[in-house]
Amino acid sequence: MNTFEKDSTYIAHIYSRYPVCFVSGKGSHLYDDKGKEYIDLGSGIGVDIFGIADEKWMEAVTKQLHTLNHVSNLFYSKPMADLAEMICKKTGMKKVFFSNSGAEANECAIKGARKYSNDKYGNGRNTIVTLINSFHGRTMATLTATGQDVFHHDFDPFLPGFLYTPANDLPAFIELCEKHPEICAVMVETIQGEGGVHPLEKEFFEGINKYAHEHDILLIVDEVQSGNGRTGKLYGYMNYDVQPDIVSTAKGIGGGLPLGATFFNEKTENVYTPGSHGSTFGGNPIACAGAISIYQRLDDKLMAEVTEKGNFIKKSLEGAKGVKSVAGMGLMLGIEPEKPVGTIIPKLLEKGVVVLTAKEKIRLLPALNIPMEDLEKAVGIIKSVLAED
Repeated sequence: MNTFEKDSTYIAHIYSRYPVCFVSGKGSHLYDDKGKEYIDLGSGIGVDIFGIADEKWMEAVTKQLHTLNHVSNLFYSKPMADLAEMICKKTGMKKVFFSNSGAEANECAIKGARKYSNDKYGNGRNTIVTLINSFHGRTMATLTATGQDVFHHDFDPFLPGFLYTPANDLPAFIELCEKHPEICAVMVETIQGEGGVHPLEKEFFEGINKYAHEHDILLIVDEVQSGNGRTGKLYGYMNYDVQPDIVSTAKGIGGGLPLGATFFNEKTENVYTPGSHGSTFGGNPIACAGAISIYQRLDDKLMAEVTEKGNFIKKSLEGAKGVKSVAGMGLMLGIEPEKPVGTIIPKLLEKGVVVLTAKEKIRLLPALNIPMEDLEKAVGIIKSVLAED
């Protein structure tokens, strides 16, 4: 059997895959089993932050692989401690918990918010507000937190203690909070990625930040997809005047290995105590060593380049034939085509360009260091495909 047949026979039918089997890659180039070359504008859904087979990341991972591959969290680990120090110094947050994925990072945030409120106010103040059209993961808690009805089927009963409010409607959020004194936290994505690449409006985000802090409602910011330099800032919330109490991230921070992280500020840094949470593989030395090699390079120079590349994409496609709109920040962009997006992706693959989708949009999450030559070529192909009659 070939790979397609083995997949169909032995792997649970959860993913609707495109008929392409990638076998290798380098930088922003991927190669399938027939030797065809593609320009990668998806980076494994924002994971391969410096592209495929990044030399510095591989060097760090390989060195750690030959030193210490895993140790129980009952003991100390240097890569984990070093990475946590880097994160806290770069963000101003006070403590970090490491896990393995964005969903786990969000679970940690949700549990932490409820524990903070329970410790301070007692039982009953445990409801978390999320935004309609949000996406926070596929565990039972994060699936419930996801503000999309399409996900709230088949797995009943869902968890209690979640309410939803429209994005970019500050009066609706305040009204909801006034009606529900049991609310302990609000959880938002800077850019609703899976929901269609919709950035939060400045007035709304800063407004909920102000209201939340005035009422001791914790502000949780989900930076799983928008974090780690993706928007042209280290984290997406840094494009706004907000101060999160808890931040979650994953994807790009691991560079290709499973790694999630949850950051806590001075208000929440001591909410977890020994035994109140945990993870067997969280903070794995190999994953953390790779992440350190990534974090060291997320500097102002790179952020300026990310912004420049994002502006190039927007300028090239806004108003172009076949394009309704372009939204997003930095290198997290959504292109709304005039034709159904499902008809466009196969044409782009045929012409050697890998993209993602988000609702009705083409979603672009290229490596942050994608060469301009590759970006210009890929955007040119996208533009020509969208302009076809």
